[in-house]
Amino acid sequence: QVQLEESGGGSVQAGGSLTLSCVVSEYLFKYACLGWFRQAPGSEREGVALVDRIGITTVKSSVSDRFSISKENTGRRIVMQMSNLKPEDTAKYYCVADSTSAGDCTGGLRVWREYNYWGQGTQVTVSS
Repeated sequence: QVQLEESGGGSVQAGGSLTLSCVVSEYLFKYACLGWFRQAPGSEREGVALVDRIGITTVKSSVSDRFSISKENTGRRIVMQMSNLKPEDTAKYYCVADSTSAGDCTGGLRVWREYNYWGQGTQVTVSS
C-alpha cells in the first residue's frame, strides 16, 4: 500500500512558482507528523516544512518567506506552495512522515533519519 504519493514537480524559471502535493494514507494523515524534505545533487537531505496533525506548521527559516505548507482534509493531502523559486531550490522533493510522533512535530525539522516514511520524490528544477 502506497503511504505517500507526491505530484507537482517540474521545471520553472527563476521567480516562478510550483505547488507540490502529497496524498497521504489515512493512518499517517491522522497520526503522523508530515512534511517535505529535499535533496540536491551532492548534498544531504534537508527538511523544508512540516505540518502536524492539527495543522500547525514549521517552515525552514531560509525559505519561509517563499514556501508554505498546508494540510487539506479533502483528498487527504499535504500541499507545499513555493513561490519566487531560485536555482538553489533545485532538488528532489520528498514527502515524509514520522509515524512515531503521535502527530506532533515537536523539535521542528529534525534529521532525515527520524522520518520513517518517504515518498518516491518529485523533481523540481529551477533555471536561471
